[in-house]
Amino acid sequence: MKFDILTLFPEMFNSLKESIIGRAEKNKAISINLVNIRDFSTDKHKHVDDMPYGGGAGMVIKPDVVYDAFNSVKSENAKVIYLSPKGKTLCQDKVESLAKEEHLILLCGHYEGIDQRVIDKIVDEEISIGDYVLTGGEIPAMVLIDSVSRYIDGVLNKESIEDESFSNGLLEYPQYTKPDNFEGEKVPEVLLSGHHENIRKWRRQKSLEVTYMKRPELLENLNLTNEDKKYLENLKEGGK
Repeated sequence: MKFDILTLFPEMFNSLKESIIGRAEKNKAISINLVNIRDFSTDKHKHVDDMPYGGGAGMVIKPDVVYDAFNSVKSENAKVIYLSPKGKTLCQDKVESLAKEEHLILLCGHYEGIDQRVIDKIVDEEISIGDYVLTGGEIPAMVLIDSVSRYIDGVLNKESIEDESFSNGLLEYPQYTKPDNFEGEKVPEVLLSGHHENIRKWRRQKSLEVTYMKRPELLENLNLTNEDKKYLENLKEGGK
């Protein structure tokens, strides 16, 4: 997977060089290329924005510099995403869908936004990470890269993502490690039993419980087994 990021602040992406994403790039599972939109300004002062027509606060990024930055990295199979609060909210299904792409070009807005004409010309999709406004598209772009990269071959092993929150429609079960006894709280005995089927059943039930308590709306469209339904009914009645 190749990521090209069109941004005015490439230094903000230094954190992607760390941990799992950094290792994935070193191992060539993914490629992250930062393109500074300012490099495409023909103004001697490297201006990239101007006042909005019609008046209003703030400045708008000019279409020509964005278009030239895009042309420097475009390819036939590229999908261009504009990180914008106007876009559809990023969700697990979209993450997994984007992970199947070969080349993503991420456009990061700033100031009061980008001239609409270049958005209309090059952008395939607008994506938001939530119903709130940030100072720019750089943080949303990092969220998208991190979430999508985890589903690309060679970044994580398959087992690491199979039971994660949202991967099977449920939130993830609780995790425990050493010490067995922490401040009087012990690790559930079933996890120490070595009985794989009982552990699997416990984890499934805990996923159901966590989802029911924190995000019950996620349960509405799931194909639950009779055993799942019985466990949920017991929870609703106050049982354990």
